[in-house]
Amino acid sequence: MKRETSPTNPSARPCRVAVLIPCYNEAQTVGQVVRDFRAQLPDAEVWVFDNRSTDRTVEEARRAGALIGREPRPGKGYVIRTMFRQVEADVYVMVDGDGTYPADRVHELLRPVIADEADMAIGSRLLAGASSRFKILNQVGNRLFRFLLNTLFRVHVTDLFSGYRAMNRRVVKGLPFLSRGFESETELTVKCLGRDLRIVEIPVSLAPRPAGSYSKLHIVRDGLLNLETIVALLRDYKPLTAFGSIGAFLVICGLVPGVVVIKEFLETGLVPRLPSAVLAVGLIVSGLLVSFVGLVLHSIARHFQELDSQMQRLLEDRTMTPPRSESAPRREPPSSS
Repeated sequence: MKRETSPTNPSARPCRVAVLIPCYNEAQTVGQVVRDFRAQLPDAEVWVFDNRSTDRTVEEARRAGALIGREPRPGKGYVIRTMFRQVEADVYVMVDGDGTYPADRVHELLRPVIADEADMAIGSRLLAGASSRFKILNQVGNRLFRFLLNTLFRVHVTDLFSGYRAMNRRVVKGLPFLSRGFESETELTVKCLGRDLRIVEIPVSLAPRPAGSYSKLHIVRDGLLNLETIVALLRDYKPLTAFGSIGAFLVICGLVPGVVVIKEFLETGLVPRLPSAVLAVGLIVSGLLVSFVGLVLHSIARHFQELDSQMQRLLEDRTMTPPRSESAPRREPPSSS
Protein backbone atom coordinates (compact mmCIF):
# COMPACT_ATOMS: atom_id res chain seq x y z
CA MET A 1 0.00 0.00 0.00
CA LYS A 2 1.29 3.42 -0.87
CA ARG A 3 2.04 5.45 2.21
CA GLU A 4 -0.37 8.27 2.87
CA THR A 5 0.68 11.87 3.43
CA SER A 6 -0.09 13.49 6.75
CA PRO A 7 -3.38 15.39 6.43
CA THR A 8 -2.12 18.23 8.60
CA ASN A 9 0.85 18.85 6.35
CA PRO A 10 0.58 17.49 2.81
CA SER A 11 4.22 18.26 2.09
CA ALA A 12 5.44 16.23 5.05
CA ARG A 13 7.00 12.83 4.74
CA PRO A 14 4.68 9.82 4.34
CA CYS A 15 2.61 8.67 7.28
CA ARG A 16 4.20 5.87 9.30
CA VAL A 17 1.89 2.98 10.15
CA ALA A 18 2.58 0.36 12.81
CA VAL A 19 0.56 -2.83 13.29
CA LEU A 20 0.57 -4.00 16.91
CA ILE A 21 -0.36 -7.60 17.71
CA PRO A 22 -0.50 -8.60 21.41
CA CYS A 23 -0.11 -12.36 21.76
CA TYR A 24 -0.24 -15.09 24.34
CA ASN A 25 0.04 -18.65 23.06
CA GLU A 26 -1.17 -17.95 19.51
CA ALA A 27 1.37 -20.06 17.63
CA GLN A 28 -1.36 -21.64 15.53
CA THR A 29 -2.61 -18.34 14.07
CA VAL A 30 -0.11 -15.53 14.58
CA GLY A 31 2.04 -16.38 11.56
CA GLN A 32 -0.90 -16.06 9.17
CA VAL A 33 -2.05 -12.85 10.85
CA VAL A 34 1.39 -11.31 10.33
CA ARG A 35 1.53 -12.41 6.69
CA ASP A 36 -1.97 -11.06 6.01
CA PHE A 37 -1.19 -7.62 7.43
CA ARG A 38 2.19 -7.46 5.73
CA ALA A 39 0.42 -8.17 2.45
CA GLN A 40 -2.18 -5.45 3.09
CA LEU A 41 0.33 -2.90 4.46
CA PRO A 42 3.72 -3.68 2.90
CA ASP A 43 5.27 -0.40 4.12
CA ALA A 44 4.06 -0.76 7.72
CA GLU A 45 6.02 -2.13 10.65
CA VAL A 46 4.31 -5.25 11.99
CA TRP A 47 5.07 -5.87 15.66
CA VAL A 48 4.18 -8.95 17.67
CA PHE A 49 4.43 -8.41 21.43
CA ASP A 50 4.72 -11.69 23.26
CA ASN A 51 3.24 -12.03 26.75
CA ARG A 52 5.17 -14.99 28.18
CA SER A 53 3.92 -17.51 25.65
CA THR A 54 4.84 -21.12 26.32
CA ASP A 55 4.35 -22.31 22.74
CA ARG A 56 6.05 -21.29 19.47
CA THR A 57 4.33 -17.91 19.15
CA VAL A 58 7.59 -15.94 18.89
CA GLU A 59 9.17 -18.34 16.40
CA GLU A 60 6.10 -18.34 14.14
CA ALA A 61 5.81 -14.54 14.26
CA ARG A 62 9.48 -14.06 13.46
CA ARG A 63 9.30 -16.56 10.62
CA ALA A 64 6.37 -14.62 9.14
CA GLY A 65 8.42 -11.41 9.15
CA ALA A 66 7.26 -9.64 12.30
CA LEU A 67 9.35 -7.51 14.62
CA ILE A 68 9.30 -8.90 18.16
CA GLY A 69 8.62 -7.13 21.43
CA ARG A 70 8.17 -8.71 24.84
CA GLU A 71 6.19 -8.02 28.01
CA PRO A 72 6.91 -10.34 30.96
CA ARG A 73 3.98 -9.23 33.15
CA PRO A 74 0.91 -11.40 32.40
CA GLY A 75 -2.12 -9.50 31.18
CA LYS A 76 -3.24 -7.92 27.92
CA GLY A 77 -3.35 -4.47 29.49
CA TYR A 78 0.34 -4.66 30.36
CA VAL A 79 1.14 -5.67 26.79
CA ILE A 80 -0.82 -2.74 25.36
CA ARG A 81 0.92 -0.34 27.74
CA THR A 82 4.31 -1.57 26.56
CA MET A 83 3.34 -1.43 22.87
CA PHE A 84 2.04 2.11 23.17
CA ARG A 85 5.10 3.26 25.10
CA GLN A 86 7.77 1.69 22.92
CA VAL A 87 6.59 1.76 19.30
CA GLU A 88 6.83 5.03 17.37
CA ALA A 89 4.53 5.75 14.41
CA ASP A 90 1.97 8.26 13.17
CA VAL A 91 -0.95 5.82 13.00
CA TYR A 92 -1.35 2.54 14.86
CA VAL A 93 -3.40 -0.55 14.10
CA MET A 94 -4.05 -2.91 17.02
CA VAL A 95 -5.38 -6.38 16.28
CA ASP A 96 -5.58 -9.68 18.15
CA GLY A 97 -3.34 -12.51 17.03
CA ASP A 98 -6.08 -15.15 16.99
CA GLY A 99 -6.89 -14.77 13.28
CA THR A 100 -10.54 -13.81 13.79
CA TYR A 101 -10.31 -10.27 12.40
CA PRO A 102 -10.08 -9.71 8.61
CA ALA A 103 -6.87 -8.00 7.52
CA ASP A 104 -8.46 -6.68 4.32
CA ARG A 105 -10.64 -4.30 6.39
CA VAL A 106 -7.59 -2.45 7.70
CA HIS A 107 -7.75 0.15 4.93
CA GLU A 108 -11.30 1.09 5.98
CA LEU A 109 -10.12 1.48 9.57
CA LEU A 110 -7.10 3.56 8.60
CA ARG A 111 -8.88 5.91 6.22
CA PRO A 112 -10.71 8.15 8.74
CA VAL A 113 -7.71 8.25 11.08
CA ILE A 114 -5.21 9.19 8.35
CA ALA A 115 -7.66 11.76 6.98
CA ASP A 116 -7.90 13.26 10.50
CA GLU A 117 -11.63 12.60 10.59
CA ALA A 118 -11.34 10.42 13.69
CA ASP A 119 -8.88 9.78 16.50
CA MET A 120 -9.85 6.10 16.79
CA ALA A 121 -11.65 3.77 14.41
CA ILE A 122 -13.16 0.64 15.97
CA GLY A 123 -13.78 -2.51 13.96
CA SER A 124 -17.30 -3.23 15.16
CA ARG A 125 -18.50 -6.82 15.04
CA LEU A 126 -22.06 -5.73 15.86
CA LEU A 127 -22.58 -2.87 13.43
CA ALA A 128 -25.01 -3.31 10.54
CA GLY A 129 -23.14 -4.96 7.67
CA ALA A 130 -21.04 -7.22 9.91
CA SER A 131 -21.76 -10.90 10.39
CA SER A 132 -20.34 -12.32 13.59
CA ARG A 133 -21.13 -15.28 15.80
CA PHE A 134 -20.82 -15.00 19.57
CA LYS A 135 -21.35 -17.37 22.44
CA ILE A 136 -24.56 -16.62 24.32
CA LEU A 137 -22.81 -15.31 27.45
CA ASN A 138 -20.45 -13.15 25.37
CA GLN A 139 -23.38 -11.65 23.47
CA VAL A 140 -25.36 -10.94 26.65
CA GLY A 141 -22.34 -9.35 28.32
CA ASN A 142 -21.54 -7.20 25.31
CA ARG A 143 -25.11 -5.94 25.09
CA LEU A 144 -25.28 -5.24 28.82
CA PHE A 145 -22.05 -3.25 28.94
CA ARG A 146 -22.89 -1.47 25.71
CA PHE A 147 -26.22 -0.34 27.16
CA LEU A 148 -24.50 0.77 30.37
CA LEU A 149 -21.82 2.75 28.53
CA ASN A 150 -24.19 4.40 26.07
CA THR A 151 -26.62 5.36 28.86
CA LEU A 152 -24.01 6.77 31.21
CA PHE A 153 -21.96 8.62 28.61
CA ARG A 154 -24.82 9.45 26.21
CA VAL A 155 -23.07 8.02 23.16
CA HIS A 156 -23.77 5.27 20.65
CA VAL A 157 -21.00 2.66 20.56
CA THR A 158 -21.98 -0.77 19.26
CA ASP A 159 -18.88 -2.82 20.11
CA LEU A 160 -17.13 -1.96 23.35
CA PHE A 161 -14.77 -4.96 23.40
CA SER A 162 -13.45 -5.05 19.84
CA GLY A 163 -9.74 -5.85 19.64
CA TYR A 164 -9.40 -4.40 16.12
CA ARG A 165 -8.72 -0.65 16.13
CA ALA A 166 -6.82 2.09 14.32
CA MET A 167 -5.59 5.06 16.37
CA ASN A 168 -3.52 8.19 15.95
CA ARG A 169 -0.68 9.38 18.18
CA ARG A 170 -3.05 11.50 20.24
CA VAL A 171 -4.69 8.33 21.55
CA VAL A 172 -1.62 6.13 21.84
CA LYS A 173 0.77 8.65 23.40
CA GLY A 174 -1.67 11.02 25.08
CA LEU A 175 -3.99 8.81 27.11
CA PRO A 176 -2.97 7.63 30.60
CA PHE A 177 -3.50 3.89 30.19
CA LEU A 178 -3.75 1.87 33.41
CA SER A 179 -5.47 -1.44 32.58
CA ARG A 180 -3.83 -4.77 33.29
CA GLY A 181 -6.14 -7.33 31.69
CA PHE A 182 -8.97 -7.71 29.18
CA GLU A 183 -10.63 -4.51 30.41
CA SER A 184 -8.13 -2.62 28.24
CA GLU A 185 -10.52 -2.10 25.30
CA THR A 186 -13.13 -0.70 27.68
CA GLU A 187 -10.64 1.79 29.12
CA LEU A 188 -9.50 2.85 25.65
CA THR A 189 -13.07 3.57 24.56
CA VAL A 190 -14.20 5.32 27.74
CA LYS A 191 -11.12 7.53 28.03
CA CYS A 192 -11.49 8.61 24.41
CA LEU A 193 -15.10 9.51 25.15
CA GLY A 194 -14.10 11.24 28.38
CA ARG A 195 -11.65 13.44 26.50
CA ASP A 196 -14.06 14.16 23.66
CA LEU A 197 -11.88 12.39 21.11
CA ARG A 198 -13.52 11.38 17.87
CA ILE A 199 -14.56 7.73 17.49
CA VAL A 200 -15.99 6.06 14.41
CA GLU A 201 -17.00 2.43 13.91
CA ILE A 202 -16.37 0.34 10.83
CA PRO A 203 -18.24 -2.96 10.36
CA VAL A 204 -15.99 -6.02 10.41
CA SER A 205 -17.07 -9.65 10.38
CA LEU A 206 -15.66 -11.91 13.05
CA ALA A 207 -14.35 -15.25 11.81
CA PRO A 208 -14.50 -18.32 14.07
CA ARG A 209 -11.31 -19.47 15.76
CA PRO A 210 -9.60 -22.35 13.99
CA ALA A 211 -9.82 -25.80 15.54
CA GLY A 212 -7.39 -26.16 18.42
CA SER A 213 -7.27 -22.43 19.17
CA TYR A 214 -8.94 -21.24 22.37
CA SER A 215 -9.93 -17.91 23.91
CA LYS A 216 -8.11 -16.64 27.00
CA LEU A 217 -11.16 -14.66 28.12
CA HIS A 218 -12.74 -15.59 31.47
CA ILE A 219 -16.32 -14.39 31.15
CA VAL A 220 -17.20 -13.85 34.84
CA ARG A 221 -13.84 -12.54 36.05
CA ASP A 222 -13.21 -10.29 33.07
CA GLY A 223 -16.84 -9.16 33.05
CA LEU A 224 -16.49 -7.96 36.64
CA LEU A 225 -13.22 -6.22 35.75
CA ASN A 226 -14.93 -4.43 32.87
CA LEU A 227 -17.78 -3.35 35.14
CA GLU A 228 -15.29 -2.07 37.71
CA THR A 229 -13.46 -0.17 34.95
CA ILE A 230 -16.64 1.52 33.71
CA VAL A 231 -17.65 2.53 37.25
CA ALA A 232 -14.16 3.87 38.04
CA LEU A 233 -13.96 5.85 34.81
CA LEU A 234 -17.48 7.20 35.35
CA ARG A 235 -16.36 8.38 38.79
CA ASP A 236 -13.25 10.03 37.32
CA TYR A 237 -14.69 11.57 34.15
CA LYS A 238 -18.33 12.20 35.16
CA PRO A 239 -18.31 12.58 38.95
CA LEU A 240 -21.48 14.69 39.03
CA THR A 241 -23.39 11.93 37.24
CA ALA A 242 -21.94 9.21 39.50
CA PHE A 243 -22.27 10.93 42.87
CA GLY A 244 -25.39 12.88 41.90
CA SER A 245 -27.20 9.63 41.06
CA ILE A 246 -26.23 8.11 44.41
CA GLY A 247 -27.23 11.28 46.23
CA ALA A 248 -30.60 11.44 44.50
CA PHE A 249 -31.25 7.79 45.37
CA LEU A 250 -30.49 8.44 49.07
CA VAL A 251 -32.74 11.53 49.14
CA ILE A 252 -35.62 9.58 47.57
CA CYS A 253 -35.12 6.76 50.09
CA GLY A 254 -35.20 9.34 52.89
CA LEU A 255 -38.40 10.90 51.62
CA VAL A 256 -40.30 7.62 51.96
CA PRO A 257 -40.26 7.48 55.80
CA GLY A 258 -40.04 11.30 55.94
CA VAL A 259 -43.41 11.80 54.29
CA VAL A 260 -45.07 9.46 56.80
CA VAL A 261 -43.47 11.29 59.75
CA ILE A 262 -44.44 14.73 58.43
CA LYS A 263 -48.01 13.62 57.76
CA GLU A 264 -48.39 12.30 61.32
CA PHE A 265 -46.88 15.48 62.75
CA LEU A 266 -49.30 17.68 60.80
CA GLU A 267 -52.25 15.58 61.97
CA THR A 268 -51.31 15.12 65.66
CA GLY A 269 -48.55 17.61 66.38
CA LEU A 270 -46.41 14.72 67.62
CA VAL A 271 -43.59 12.60 66.21
CA PRO A 272 -44.47 9.09 67.37
CA ARG A 273 -42.09 7.44 64.88
CA LEU A 274 -38.80 8.90 66.11
CA PRO A 275 -36.59 6.19 64.52
CA SER A 276 -38.27 6.84 61.16
CA ALA A 277 -37.66 10.57 61.54
CA VAL A 278 -33.98 10.00 62.35
CA LEU A 279 -33.64 7.61 59.40
CA ALA A 280 -35.29 10.08 57.02
CA VAL A 281 -33.09 12.99 58.14
CA GLY A 282 -29.96 10.84 57.95
CA LEU A 283 -30.71 9.60 54.44
CA ILE A 284 -31.62 13.05 53.10
CA VAL A 285 -28.59 14.74 54.65
CA SER A 286 -26.32 11.96 53.36
CA GLY A 287 -27.80 12.30 49.89
CA LEU A 288 -27.26 16.04 49.84
CA LEU A 289 -23.68 15.64 51.05
CA VAL A 290 -22.91 13.03 48.38
CA SER A 291 -24.41 15.26 45.70
CA PHE A 292 -22.32 18.18 46.95
CA VAL A 293 -19.18 16.04 46.78
CA GLY A 294 -20.08 15.18 43.18
CA LEU A 295 -20.48 18.89 42.37
CA VAL A 296 -17.07 19.73 43.84
CA LEU A 297 -15.38 16.83 42.03
CA HIS A 298 -17.10 17.84 38.80
CA SER A 299 -15.62 21.32 39.08
CA ILE A 300 -12.15 19.91 39.78
CA ALA A 301 -12.41 17.42 36.91
CA ARG A 302 -13.54 20.18 34.54
CA HIS A 303 -10.50 22.30 35.38
CA PHE A 304 -8.18 19.32 34.86
CA GLN A 305 -9.83 18.60 31.50
CA GLU A 306 -9.20 22.19 30.43
CA LEU A 307 -5.57 21.92 31.56
CA ASP A 308 -5.16 18.62 29.72
CA SER A 309 -6.65 20.12 26.56
CA GLN A 310 -4.20 23.02 26.69
CA MET A 311 -1.25 20.65 27.22
CA GLN A 312 -2.36 18.53 24.27
CA ARG A 313 -2.50 21.60 22.04
CA LEU A 314 0.97 22.65 23.15
CA LEU A 315 2.36 19.20 22.38
CA GLU A 316 0.70 19.17 18.96
CA ASP A 317 2.11 22.62 18.20
CA ARG A 318 5.62 21.39 18.94
CA THR A 319 5.44 18.34 16.74
CA MET A 320 3.07 15.60 15.68
CA THR A 321 5.86 13.12 14.92
CA PRO A 322 8.73 13.32 17.43
CA PRO A 323 11.91 11.31 16.84
CA ARG A 324 12.11 7.70 17.92
CA SER A 325 12.26 7.40 21.68
CA GLU A 326 15.27 5.93 23.41
CA SER A 327 12.88 3.44 24.99
CA ALA A 328 12.11 1.86 21.62
CA PRO A 329 12.09 -1.93 21.84
CA ARG A 330 15.08 -3.87 20.68
CA ARG A 331 14.26 -5.27 17.25
CA GLU A 332 14.46 -8.96 16.78
CA PRO A 333 14.77 -9.24 12.99
CA PRO A 334 12.59 -11.65 11.01
CA SER A 335 13.99 -15.07 10.45
CA SER A 336 15.85 -15.55 7.17
CA SER A 337 14.44 -19.05 6.84
